[in-house]
Amino acid sequence: MAQDKIARLKSIKMRVVPFIELEEDIHELLELCEMAEGDDEVAQKEMEEELAGIEQRFNDFSYLSLFSGEDDYRNAFLSVHAGAGGTDACDWAEMLLRMYCRWFDQHNFRYHLVDSLKGDDAGLRRVAIHVEGMNAFGYLKSEIGVHRLVRISPFNANHKRQTSFASVDVVPEIEVEKIKLSDADLSIDTYSAGGPGGQHVNKTASAVRITHLPTGIVVQCQNERSQHQNKQVAMKMLASKINAMKQKELAADFNKIYGDKGEIAWSYQIRSYTIHPYTLVKDHRTDVEVGDAQGVLDGDKLTVFMETFLKMPKTGTP
Repeated sequence: MAQDKIARLKSIKMRVVPFIELEEDIHELLELCEMAEGDDEVAQKEMEEELAGIEQRFNDFSYLSLFSGEDDYRNAFLSVHAGAGGTDACDWAEMLLRMYCRWFDQHNFRYHLVDSLKGDDAGLRRVAIHVEGMNAFGYLKSEIGVHRLVRISPFNANHKRQTSFASVDVVPEIEVEKIKLSDADLSIDTYSAGGPGGQHVNKTASAVRITHLPTGIVVQCQNERSQHQNKQVAMKMLASKINAMKQKELAADFNKIYGDKGEIAWSYQIRSYTIHPYTLVKDHRTDVEVGDAQGVLDGDKLTVFMETFLKMPKTGTP
């Protein structure tokens, strides 16, 4: 709880301190303008440079003010699930993971793998990562929903065009203590962690799966060093998802975003990535389009979608 308060305080300071400093510098510049003589070119140049700096800082401050959601400042859990499209969908899920990881690297966010399940032939059926950094959830909440890819399938011998889907889920990290979890409501299973990791990982039941019986939410963690650590991360992930669920007004909204019961296909898609017959990434909520699809998939041009989403009126938490 103390860490959360410190993070919240830091978030508030990031808004208040720049505002106070801007106000002081603007007053100083106005005083300088009043004292300067009209033909003083040196003073004129200094004031223009000072004004340009203030304008840039104001733009930066305006952007920070977009993170007004109650949980925007928090760390986040991001997960990707392959949907309709078979092997192509699993490959698409892995491509999305790569896109986000490259964006995290470029913007100095820390992240680590929590859980993953490989596809039968390629890619990932599901993957979950923990993302740490100021306003992590504020940025990533724009990514919640179904992402659609259109391309020539590398897994089709006839090189036919394939449409694939994957869903992205993001929840703010919430302290377990904030959510009252009864042991009677939890079903906890352990199993051997899959994938590479040495004989110890594969022979020891260190992976943890927790099912919250009242809601049906299932979380899994297998990438920590011990069963105890996996359970801790899984519990934190569960608390975060339950908290997010409670903020929804309708159970239907919860099923669309978090449930595995709904089909991850045409419904609820938020963004389309087209690589063939042309290259274009379009966000269907904001109508923002970027012609350089590869630049978006490399993480270089992803921010424009996040920024535009944040600027939408009454955005709130998706």
